[in-house]
Amino acid sequence: MFEPGHLHRSNPPGLGGQPGYSIDFYYEVREDSQEGPMLHGRLVGEIDGKAFEEAFEMHRDTAFNFASVISRLLAKHGLPPNHSPIMRAHAEYDAIFEDIRARLHAKPGEAVDLDHLERDGLT
Repeated sequence: MFEPGHLHRSNPPGLGGQPGYSIDFYYEVREDSQEGPMLHGRLVGEIDGKAFEEAFEMHRDTAFNFASVISRLLAKHGLPPNHSPIMRAHAEYDAIFEDIRARLHAKPGEAVDLDHLERDGLT
């Protein structure tokens, strides 16, 4: 279920060969005095009965790789990497992408600072 700033995903235990999970992804844009606009993300929920919470920030130019960061963080907590809840409903992923683009006032084709890729954990 997607609404601007939030995506909820859940899966009963054993469905589709996956562990049970209930995950919420919250995001917003925060202004950093040195870095400019940053995407702040927070994941909270449980995977296979174990609660977790993670937060991350991404630079404006790398924010569109949020699904990669989410998949890595969820794998750390036990969700197999090839079962990312972000990609399960592509229409919702597209809606998140467009919402983030609008919040960051980003345009297609803008340059990416390669240093930001490393600092945001994408290399």
